[in-house]
Amino acid sequence: RAIGSTPDEPYSQIYVTLISALNSADSEIFITNAYFVPDPQLVQALLAAVKRGVDVRLIVPSVSDSSLVFHAGRSHYDKLLEGGVKLYERREALLHAKTAVIDGVWATVGSTNLDWRSFLHNQELTAVILGAEFGAKMREAFQRDLAASDQITLEAWRRRGLGTRAKEWFGRLWEYWL
Repeated sequence: RAIGSTPDEPYSQIYVTLISALNSADSEIFITNAYFVPDPQLVQALLAAVKRGVDVRLIVPSVSDSSLVFHAGRSHYDKLLEGGVKLYERREALLHAKTAVIDGVWATVGSTNLDWRSFLHNQELTAVILGAEFGAKMREAFQRDLAASDQITLEAWRRRGLGTRAKEWFGRLWEYWL
């Protein structure tokens, strides 16, 4: 099923569908996203999944063509890592993927980033594909990207410098418009 959204709609069907899928996950949530600046409800859905015993893994960029978006997204790492979400940054590529696979059977591919701009301000289109065969292919792609990524640990994250923290704070101020 293709799901579109526009700023004219009262809510994003893509967002509602994703949150519903996250809240229904039983075993795993694997997300790869180029512009990750989550809103509070998305953060809570990911953390709640971890509390239910779901393996939640996110692959995000290690570099970006938008410094402000990059640092705004990273400002959420501490809370996510504390809550047990596994974060990975993709090496040696300008990550542009926007995919998810949940429990190996629910998958998305599309233009929607996990940020306020995509959910509130942009016209987006995302395909939701159900089925174990496609889910397996998405898991394989995720595993290939995972092998080319560095895991961010809470220990290492907390050792980042003051300059990086300042950029994250500044990015966080603007995240609604990014």
